[in-house]
Amino acid sequence: MSSTAGIASVATTRALLALGLILLLGGCDDAGPPRPLATQSNSTHAATVTRNTDGDTLWLSGIGKVRLIGVDTPEVFGQAECYGREASAFAERVLPPGTHVRYRLGTDPRDRYGRALAYVYLADGRMFNTLLTERGYATPLTVPPNVEYASVFLAAARRAREAARGLWSPKTCNGQT
Repeated sequence: MSSTAGIASVATTRALLALGLILLLGGCDDAGPPRPLATQSNSTHAATVTRNTDGDTLWLSGIGKVRLIGVDTPEVFGQAECYGREASAFAERVLPPGTHVRYRLGTDPRDRYGRALAYVYLADGRMFNTLLTERGYATPLTVPPNVEYASVFLAAARRAREAARGLWSPKTCNGQT
């Protein structure tokens, strides 16, 4: 083998190694927001918010009406409950129509009313279900078999209660839910 062919072979090998390294590390930068892991049991799907009904119910492109799993916000229809309007306004601020989200259906994907049961993730990777509870707009609501994050929602509600946020504030609902 001539020295020119040897140099070309080494250069090609280095170029292929560099390309492989770039492809391997391409998703490791901090430029993009964190995304939920997508595995067979935890796959998420892209959707766009098309409308909000209240704090824990919204509409997503492709699946229609969605009830958030594991959380319950005060009612705004019929017998309006304390802090219901605030919970709805928060959902509308964070997830206005046109917002791109990811969702994952629960073990039981639909409720008796035909609504999709889902965990909804914001673009930055945070779960909206948890955010509602952490901010004091929702209380935990565990309905088997969709119990995967029940302890997360309970801990978030405990933190909101201890910090007297939202529903738990003596200035809003006098700490009564």
